[in-house]
Amino acid sequence: MSDESLRLLSIVERAATQRLDDALRATGSDIDQWRILSLLVARGGCPMNVVADHALLLAPKASKLVDRMVSANLVLRRVDEEDRRRVLIFATARGRQALVAWDAAAAEVQEQFWEILGPDTEALGELLRRLSHGLRSSDAPLS
Repeated sequence: MSDESLRLLSIVERAATQRLDDALRATGSDIDQWRILSLLVARGGCPMNVVADHALLLAPKASKLVDRMVSANLVLRRVDEEDRRRVLIFATARGRQALVAWDAAAAEVQEQFWEILGPDTEALGELLRRLSHGLRSSDAPLS
């Protein structure tokens, strides 16, 4: 991958993230809350480390955000019934309802991307999945 490709990848990531965050803020959310609720609705209760990883946040920031989401009745914490030492985060009914509006805002942004890419949308998705998987695998070279 050339230096220009890496630069372009960074430009696209920043622009896409900003566009998505702007759309979500118009609905009273932000990209981090949307990522967290999306995970919890899709998978059910998750421990904080899984929530933080999925939201691409450091644990202290994720914890503070979850605290605010608990205060807004979007999520709740419960002791894990299988391991009483562990706490799981769950979406509330209000959180599920909020996610419907947030998903609609995210879908509008995604539609804009599809319009730009046209028939290349699926190919880009596959390339990004392959790159992500390759970078996460232990076989990927570090240099």
